[in-house]
Amino acid sequence: MAGSVPLPQHLHTGSHDLPVSAELAAFMGTGWEERTPPADARVPAREMTPARRDRLSARFPGERLLVPAGEVKVRSGDCDHRFRPHSAYAWLTGLTGEDQHGHVLVLEPSGPGGGHEAVLYIHPRPERASGDRTFYRDRRFGEFWVGRRPDLAEAERLTGIRCVRLEGTRSLPPGRDAVSDPVLAAVLAELRLVKDPWEVDELQRAVDHTTAGFEDVVRALPRALAHPRGERWIEGVFGMRARLEGNGTGYETIAASGAHACVLHWTRNDGPLDPSELLLLDAGVESDTLYTADVTRTLPLSGRFSPVQRRVYELVLAAQEAGMAALRPGARFRDFHRACMGVIAEGLADWGVLKDPEGDRHRRYTLCGSGHMLGLDVHDCARSRAEAYLDGVLAEGQVLTVEPGLYFQPDDATLPAELRGIGVRIEDDLVVTADGARLMSGALPRTPEAVEEWMGALLGG
Repeated sequence: MAGSVPLPQHLHTGSHDLPVSAELAAFMGTGWEERTPPADARVPAREMTPARRDRLSARFPGERLLVPAGEVKVRSGDCDHRFRPHSAYAWLTGLTGEDQHGHVLVLEPSGPGGGHEAVLYIHPRPERASGDRTFYRDRRFGEFWVGRRPDLAEAERLTGIRCVRLEGTRSLPPGRDAVSDPVLAAVLAELRLVKDPWEVDELQRAVDHTTAGFEDVVRALPRALAHPRGERWIEGVFGMRARLEGNGTGYETIAASGAHACVLHWTRNDGPLDPSELLLLDAGVESDTLYTADVTRTLPLSGRFSPVQRRVYELVLAAQEAGMAALRPGARFRDFHRACMGVIAEGLADWGVLKDPEGDRHRRYTLCGSGHMLGLDVHDCARSRAEAYLDGVLAEGQVLTVEPGLYFQPDDATLPAELRGIGVRIEDDLVVTADGARLMSGALPRTPEAVEEWMGALLGG
């Protein structure tokens, strides 16, 4: 088109883009007032991140370390998934926003002492008068498309880290990359195993919002029961709370009614709700600082457990109590799982489902472990070495879940008919303390009597 300005190849464009004339390009570069952010703006974790970087630095003297925020992923066509930065990047920088994609934290070796200087490579906000049309033309980085980004000086004030314009990942110096280097990835995971008090507070905030989300769900049950996709109604109600109070859900919500509860990661959530059945709701709010809760409750959709439902529920609850009692500094990580499974196996043997509690035949009905670390990731620190996590010992400040379950498949011929299709999981979040563990999600009832009373109060019955 005559008189138009060629579109630079680096711009990320899509079907909404139209040619820009030279006249419009010149006009768009003038007449903008300066907007200055507050001078005291800081990322919430800024006071904690220098010590975190120092701990990482001490493990790799003289080596260059690269910790990318990650890249956006295409959902379909020219539409991307909502971006969430890599947890190690967020932990080391305090930056948690959707505008962090493509950014890289580099720890540069500095001096003979083996220390490092932190340098943050970012895509800064372009100056509108510079002739750079990114601000109104680029659908991934443009301010008019995705919102305002800090410039280099603002980013330095936010983080306390020296910031450099990112000219492309090929321009970065070589070094250990946290995404591809298993040693660096393991160290970063292990450094996050013990939470500092600020992190515990953030996790408690996420748990408290999750409690509110479960209350929202119970209040919404009458309308959900009336809808042919009641599971989706439940998912949507909890998701609204998660977006209102935080960044969203920390993982895909599991809203599993009836036999769907026997599928560990049921996230289709496309089924109806039957008042005679149970609802297994596994959901967690992720805070704006990206720390997530992870809580499960199994609720009677009628408001009352049937005798067989209560029997299964009480066995799972007894297993969870045994698991939580096993948490203390110095205990093996696997101890609480063994405690849970001991109760489950004894109970199944008492019912005649198993001939005896010995061996591992109970695993047919339990399927997985009884808990995991919790933090920036729902299955936190998963890239840790086995000797530091799964085969390690618990320490004060670690946060984890205890979540035993029984999953009686609807077509399992080893079971009496009354048990088939029942799935129960009870999951709570705990922080290891000096002499045991503190229940962070105790505001949600756990005993069958308390669950029924709580549901009745919320439903006005």
